[in-house]
Amino acid sequence: MPKNLKMKSARAALDLSQDELAKRVNVTRQTISAVENGDYNPTINLCIAICKALGKTLDELFWKEGE
Repeated sequence: MPKNLKMKSARAALDLSQDELAKRVNVTRQTISAVENGDYNPTINLCIAICKALGKTLDELFWKEGE
């Protein structure tokens, strides 16, 4: 699974640490790190929570180009 640079970029644009985002979506910092690094495939509910916290859509953060 490739790294999620779109999610990392959106988080950085809001000046949020992984820990701050994790608290907003009720998961651990390690979970956010794993999603960004492509080591964890999040549930749809977690994807939606992350999108809401970052003010983005599912397409903007989780849709791969060319699919």
